Amino acid sequence: MGRRRGSGIGVALATVAVLVGASACGGGGTDKAGGEPSGKASASASPSPAKPKGPPMLLETITPQTGTKVGVAMPVSVVFTNPVAAKARAKVEKHMKVSASQPVKGAWHWFGDKRADWRPKTYWPSGTKVKVDADMKGVSNGNGRYGVHGYTHTFTVGDDVRADVSVPGHTLKVTKNGKAVRTLSINAGSAEYPTWNGTMAVIDKQKKVHMTSCSVGISCDKGSPNYYDLTLPWDVHLTQSGTYVHYSTGDPNPGSGSARGSHGCVHLSMSDAKWFYGQVKQGDPITITGSPRAKAPADNGYAAFNLSWDQWLEGSASGQGTSAAL
Repeated sequence: MGRRRGSGIGVALATVAVLVGASACGGGGTDKAGGEPSGKASASASPSPAKPKGPPMLLETITPQTGTKVGVAMPVSVVFTNPVAAKARAKVEKHMKVSASQPVKGAWHWFGDKRADWRPKTYWPSGTKVKVDADMKGVSNGNGRYGVHGYTHTFTVGDDVRADVSVPGHTLKVTKNGKAVRTLSINAGSAEYPTWNGTMAVIDKQKKVHMTSCSVGISCDKGSPNYYDLTLPWDVHLTQSGTYVHYSTGDPNPGSGSARGSHGCVHLSMSDAKWFYGQVKQGDPITITGSPRAKAPADNGYAAFNLSWDQWLEGSASGQGTSAAL
């Protein structure tokens, strides 16, 4: 069952972005994520007394949420309610200041004309405190709209938790702060519905998710062998198109012995799925290798590190910079 996208938040709020996509393992969908981030409101903006020059330019979402602790691969992601013209993006970027307790090199990258993500050149150092000041007051979007609010978000980078998935090896290896923790048995996508390769930062996680094959365009025919309509536990969300690490009732004992392919998700046993769920947080990098599928597009969730640094800079209007000291 697909999730409905949230409505606009209104004139004075920056929001917590929870990428909302198809609620199913989506091995057969398109290579682009559908929709935009949406989520609950976080009152981190204050109105400006100045009269706007034209219709307001607003931010629909800012991720991560203020006060959260995230993983080392988490980008800052900003979504605007209206398109930002190419000619205005360099100025808009300069008004979205990223400060860090451990300064890092980084840059903004535009995905279309409404979403801009900032990522460090390499992963964040664990323990870094980060502040985002989006001072949009009076800033033009190049299309006749002007910012009327300032937005501030702060977050902390937590422990360096990573998971490396080998599709042909049927393993998921977890490390924490550079030390091996556990190796789990997995099954990934089938030849027909292969799993995305590449590094995907965890979008979110839920104890239960209702998943249907129809919601991701696999099959709406109840008589099809690829049809499913299930509520499954311990779900770690990797892509907006519907990739999860989780337990599946159709594959209760994954590993090289069963070699049972999924519809694009990574399957764990019930006990392993529950354990893994407890280890990871938003922004932890999950890297999948050995699948016949390409790397997940960088905007299919938070897969920023699937682009090389040169590729990332190609989408920036102001280029590489260093975060301000915090």
